[in-house]
Amino acid sequence: MERKIILSEKEIPDKWYNIVADMPNKPLPPLNPGTLEPIGPEALAPLFPMELIKQEVSMEKYIDIPDEVRNIYGMWRPTPVYRAYNLEKALDTPAKIYYKYEGVSPTGSHKPNTAVAQAYYNKQEGIKKITTETGAGQWGSALSFACQHFGIECEVFMVKLSYLHKPHRKVMMNTWGATVHPSPSNATEIGKKILAENPDTTGSLGIAISEAVERAATNDDTKYALGSVLNHVKLHQTIIGQEAILQMEKAGDLPDVVIAPFGGGSNFAGLAFPFLRLNFEEGKSIRCIASEPASCPKLTRGQFRYDFGDTAGMTPLLPMYTLGHDFVPAPIHAGGLRYHGAGVIVSQLLKDKLIEARSHDNLEVFEAGVKFARAEGIIPAPEANHGIATAIAEAERCKREGKSETILFNLCGHGNFDMKAYEDYFAGKIVKHELSKAEIDASLAKLDTPLIP
Repeated sequence: MERKIILSEKEIPDKWYNIVADMPNKPLPPLNPGTLEPIGPEALAPLFPMELIKQEVSMEKYIDIPDEVRNIYGMWRPTPVYRAYNLEKALDTPAKIYYKYEGVSPTGSHKPNTAVAQAYYNKQEGIKKITTETGAGQWGSALSFACQHFGIECEVFMVKLSYLHKPHRKVMMNTWGATVHPSPSNATEIGKKILAENPDTTGSLGIAISEAVERAATNDDTKYALGSVLNHVKLHQTIIGQEAILQMEKAGDLPDVVIAPFGGGSNFAGLAFPFLRLNFEEGKSIRCIASEPASCPKLTRGQFRYDFGDTAGMTPLLPMYTLGHDFVPAPIHAGGLRYHGAGVIVSQLLKDKLIEARSHDNLEVFEAGVKFARAEGIIPAPEANHGIATAIAEAERCKREGKSETILFNLCGHGNFDMKAYEDYFAGKIVKHELSKAEIDASLAKLDTPLIP
C-alpha cells in the first residue's frame, strides 16, 4: 500500500502563483480611513520592505522565488502528500481522502513558507528588527526561525490566551532568539489602553496586530511582518498547492474537493489557489472550501465591507468579510483562527461564489481531530482540525450519495505543542460554542466604514 507521494528536491516550484492575475473581478483597493480614497503602495512603506509592497499590488501571474529562499525551503520541502487509507476505512466512505502535511517544517506548520520569504526581503533592505503578532504561536515560531537565519531581531506579541495555554511555543520563539510579549501588553500604548479598560481580556489577533504595528511604525529601523491576510503572504504559501498538483498527478488523481482551515487566509490560499488556477485555465470544477470556527465565522456570517485589519484602526481600510475590528472571539483553542476579518483576495473570491465556506463548532473539530489521530497517527493542531472536520463531512456526504470523489485537505501543522487543548477535550471542558445573531449584529453595528454592494 503506497502511502507517500514523493517529489524530489529539484521539483520544488521556483515561482509563486499570483491568483489576482486570473481573477475575473480584481480585489477592490484599500482605502485611506480619513479620506476614503484609494491608497497607493507608498502608504505601506513605513511597515514593509519595497519588494513585498510590489508583491502586494502585483498583477503578474508568477513571481520568481529567490534562490536563497528556495534553498532554505529545501530543508523541509517538498512536503509529503499522504492518502488517509485508515481514515477512509474508519468512515466507511467511498471517497478517497488525501492530505498535504505541512507539519514536517522545522517549526511544525505551513507558516515558514512566508516567514522565510519575508525575512529575506527585509534583510535585503537592511532591516535590523521585525515585529509581529501570533495567535496560536505557529506564526511567531516561524518568523523567529526565519529571522534567526538572516540575523534579524524579532519581537512577537502573542495573544494572551495562547501565551498562557502554550508556554512551549514561547520557549520555541525564545530558542530562536525572539522576544515574546503576552498581548495585550504594557509594552505599547494601545496595549496599556486595552488593559486599563479590560484587565482580564484574553486578547485577540486584532489587538496583537495593533501592538506590533505600533512598535514598527514608531521605530525607523523596524518593519512589521504579517502571517496571513495580506496578498503577498498568501502568494508565498502557494508553494503548497503547486507541489500538491504535481503530487496528485503522480498519484494519477485530481481532487474534486480541496479543503483548508481558515483564519485570515494564508492556509487556505496556499493549498486552494493553485487548484483554482486549474478551474480558471482548464475549465476544471474543483470545489475549494474554507473551514472556519463557528465562534469566529466571518466568511459564513460576516459582512462584506471595508474594515480595519487591526483593533486600534492603524491599518488602511480593507474590503473584507468581517465581524468588526472590535470583535474579540471566544477563547477557543484554535488561536490561529481567532481573527475578525478575511483576506481581501479570499473575500472577493467568496463574494463571486468561486469558493465556498463552512463553519464547525468547537466540540465538533476536536472530535474530528481525535478521529483522525486514531486513524492516521498524527495529532493535528487545533486549527488543522477544522479542515479535517470539513473533510469528514464531505466524505460522509459521498457515502450518503454513493460517490467516490477525491478529497484533498491541508494538514497545516501538528499539535505536539497543543496538549493543553486535547487535555481539556478529554476532560470535557471543551463545549459546543456558536455566536448568536445578536452578538454578531452588535459587533457589526459599531462599524461606520463603507458597505460594499
